[in-house]
Amino acid sequence: MNKLLKCALKTGCAMKRIKKIVAFSIALAALSIGFFLFEEQKYTWGSLVIAIMACLPFFVKYENGRNAAEIVVIAIMTSIAVLGRIIFVAVPGFKPVTAVVVITAMYFGAHAGFITGALAALVSNFYFGQGPWTPIQMLVWGLIGLLSGIIALPLKKSLVLRVLFGAFSGVLYTLIIELWTVIWLDGYFNIRRYLTLLVSSGWFTLMYLVSNVVFLLLLAKPIGKKLERIITKYGL
Repeated sequence: MNKLLKCALKTGCAMKRIKKIVAFSIALAALSIGFFLFEEQKYTWGSLVIAIMACLPFFVKYENGRNAAEIVVIAIMTSIAVLGRIIFVAVPGFKPVTAVVVITAMYFGAHAGFITGALAALVSNFYFGQGPWTPIQMLVWGLIGLLSGIIALPLKKSLVLRVLFGAFSGVLYTLIIELWTVIWLDGYFNIRRYLTLLVSSGWFTLMYLVSNVVFLLLLAKPIGKKLERIITKYGL
């Protein structure tokens, strides 16, 4: 029995290594092909491949061995984020997406936060429009969820930290999105254009920053209480 167990463990580890090697090989091949075919936009292609490959491990890992109730909660939180983005379409930059992602991560962890953020971007863009920016938005909102999960306990305890993190998330979103915009437009990193875009999008960043703080203040406690009940009821 012990020998069989050891053999199974070794086989499992070997399969994981093979999967990682295959994934890395696919990413490397995609980057190489893109650099060859899209010479003028090779950095744009590279950033897209990297963004997609960065999201995949979270989806794969989250799919394995998750409680059905938890998956339902993630689906509901994603739906709330998507609907919130659509409802506030008339007010540029004023969206509850980040707040919903942060709250999800606070109670269900970093993986759940990343999945919620990535799916919120993907699903809502069926309304706002899909394009090469979609993987970047998935990655950015996913990263915000990941960071929220990492510092979940302090975020729960401190109102001040939630406010500061909401503001930080608004700035982080703009910094990464505008970085992608520069690469998409010029095919390389143009520091002058990047700074120009940051300045020109200052109003949007401020609105987004404020909306993150406002929605966190409004939603964190009521949604948090409901999520805690679900966690207790289903032993999540």
